[in-house]
This record gives sequence, C-alpha cells and structure tokens, in this order.
Amino acid sequence: MGRVVPSQVVELIDKLFPWAKDQKEGNHDDHLTALSISVAAMLELIQQIPSELIALDSESYVEFVSSVAALRAQMREWEVSIPIWPLPGLRDLSPVTLIRQALAKCPDAMPNLGTTELNFITDAALRESIRLDISTANSALINGEWKAATVLAGSAVESLLLWALQQQTSSDILAAAARLNLKISSANLEDWFLTQYMALAGELKLITAETATQCRLAKDFRNLIHPGRAQRLAQVCNRGTALSAVAAVEHVVSDLTPN
Repeated sequence: MGRVVPSQVVELIDKLFPWAKDQKEGNHDDHLTALSISVAAMLELIQQIPSELIALDSESYVEFVSSVAALRAQMREWEVSIPIWPLPGLRDLSPVTLIRQALAKCPDAMPNLGTTELNFITDAALRESIRLDISTANSALINGEWKAATVLAGSAVESLLLWALQQQTSSDILAAAARLNLKISSANLEDWFLTQYMALAGELKLITAETATQCRLAKDFRNLIHPGRAQRLAQVCNRGTALSAVAAVEHVVSDLTPN
C-alpha cells in the first residue's frame, strides 16, 4: 500500500468537491447530498495519513477533527438527511471545506522523532529542510538504500557548511580564501562548491580537523550522483559510503552546536 500524504487528499477533494476550494462562510448552496461514496473515499484516505503529518495549530486541528467526526456521523445517518453543518462553535463552512483547508496547511513529509533539532539555525524553514534531509538519510540507511543515504547526507553537510559560512563576515571569508589560495569565481557563497565550503570552514575553525576529514569522504561519495562519475571511477554507493556520509553530518552538527 502506498503512503498517503495530505496533498493527495487535497487533490481528491478538489476533484470530488470542487466548490470546497473557494467556499465562503454561510454559503450553503453546495450542501452535501447523495455523495456518500465520495465522502467515504475521502475519509478512507484521511485515515491513512500518518499522524505526524497532521501538523496544525490548535484551532485548525479542532476544525479538522470535528469535521472528520461530523462526516463519519453523516455516513451513519445519511438516509435520514440530517444536516451536519454548520458545526456548533466552528466557522460556517462545510466539513469538507474545513478538512481541505486544514490539510492544505500540512506538510507531506516530516523529520522523524529523534532527528537532531539544529536549534542554532534561526531560519525555521531552512532548519526544517535540513532536518528533513538528515532524517531521510538516516531512514534510507536503516532501509539499506545506500545511494539515497549517501547523497542526502552529503547534501545536508553542504547546506550546514554553507549556513555556517554565511554567518561570517565577508572580510573574514575573503581573508581565509586568500590564505588557502582558493580561486573564487563569485562573491556569492551559494555559487561555491562543497570542497571550498569544507576548506573555508576548517580554516575559520568552524569545524575540527577530524570533521573536515569526514566531510571530504562525504564529498567524494556525494559526487557519485553526477552522471558518469560512478562509471569513470568504478565506484558505487554501499553501506560504507552511507555510513561515512551520515557520520559526516553528525560531526558537522556537533561542531556547529554551541557548547
């Protein structure tokens, strides 16, 4: 059975109840009638959404749970045609609309519990994006998906080092690059390569020598994603490459976390 995510249910709602996307409060023209099969299909998919993806504020969560309960009650009493909305205490909208609005706010992926918090990154969107890569890399490692674990962990290393360098002054970055004789083609850090990030982070003492060594291994393995490289170098991703890349992430996180 495939994994169901919130956006899939939103797409289904738009197909079965196209009016729900733009319904205005108090507009009862599109009351649910003779739609038991459509409602049943929607409720079945909702039941299959992993609970951790229902990430909502308290008000939206109450509306979501109440609306699902109301539609389940309607399924039991459909023959009697008992009106199920407006729901007492909630906005004057169809339960279908309230469910759609709630699920539209939910992510399709979340970091696993126990994934490092990265609280030193103040940008919430960036922090969660990197955490998701770390979480997915660890899951891939557990599942024996060596290439996915290797590449995603390498990507997380690159993102973390870029963030760390962006916290430094331009003068410090350029001075470190000069000391290392790095050839810089752009003043924009985002245009640089992982090799340069590692060298600069080491020179600026953002990461330890041990971490830099581990990152160099992750860099080489992450490069396997580029077309032709694995064939040219006769290298493949395996458990060793995945472990090395995931270890590099943990080293970088440890170094960047304030004591």
